[in-house]
Amino acid sequence: MNILIEITEKLREKLNQIPALPGIYKMLDSKGNIIYIGKSKCLIKRVKSYFVDNPKWEKVQKLVLFIDDIDYIVTDTHLEARLLECQLIKEIKPSFNSQMKNDQKYVYLKVENYNRFNALSVVHQREENTYGPFRKRSTLLNIINSFKSIFPLVKRNGSYEFEYHVMSSPMDQNAFNQNKAVLLEIFSDNTKMVLLMSKLEEKMKECSMQYKYESAAKYRDLMQGLEYISEGIWRYKDLISKDILLKIPITNGHKLFFISKGNILTKKIYPNLDTKDIELFIKSSRSIKSPMSSNTDEKANVDFHDILYSEIISLPNEMVQIISPEQEI
Repeated sequence: MNILIEITEKLREKLNQIPALPGIYKMLDSKGNIIYIGKSKCLIKRVKSYFVDNPKWEKVQKLVLFIDDIDYIVTDTHLEARLLECQLIKEIKPSFNSQMKNDQKYVYLKVENYNRFNALSVVHQREENTYGPFRKRSTLLNIINSFKSIFPLVKRNGSYEFEYHVMSSPMDQNAFNQNKAVLLEIFSDNTKMVLLMSKLEEKMKECSMQYKYESAAKYRDLMQGLEYISEGIWRYKDLISKDILLKIPITNGHKLFFISKGNILTKKIYPNLDTKDIELFIKSSRSIKSPMSSNTDEKANVDFHDILYSEIISLPNEMVQIISPEQEI
């Protein structure tokens, strides 16, 4: 990629030093403050993209006006680059980064006690009958508002019953408590949530067949809302409950990662990887597993777990090995 805008000789020299390797980069202003942190599978390609005419993002056009220097850190894998980027953004909180630095603003979905009008609410700390955390408070509030239109939810004959109301109405204590029991059930058991989603889909199709497209759209929105909640509650459950081995090819061989409770416990490079190496690596990792404690800040952990989860599901099957507790090493 050719550089199409004028830059200082200092920046030009820095760009000539940046390698075509995975890692993170830091943009600094004239006072030495880190104003942006990013990551890439190919550092030079990504960093050079900031200094072209008509960049993809408006934020880049503003950012380049303040860039006086560039630092970078090379990593062995893109996974490590993403995790390091996340860690540094949380620690430094650069002004031009918008994601991951404000994790303490993440919120929880709460099933409320009887109050006539609000069966669900958004709270900032974990309490009784709360689920999450979720990144987007406004999204959660919109979902809660949409669900008011189908309350009360009633469980009958192993299924859920509800009717859509244009205007939500208050529930008496008996109806509220029945509705609460259903909410606690679907938020605690993913199979129950799937059952409710199938009922919403059934209602959506019925409305479509009757040309009630506005009502069908409401049911569709409710389904999408449940999918968002489901993802926030259960997306990382398997990741945290299992030990996982990653075998990622790198320039000089393979790098092994042992993941336990949603954290990378150990990692090691092998120029020539064989089965014996893998067995010894797993055994060694398991021997130090017990004393390790996971980060108790579950809001911050959302971002780290999201990175691990997305990287794991993107890797080919041969690079991912689920290790059961009973597996003999």
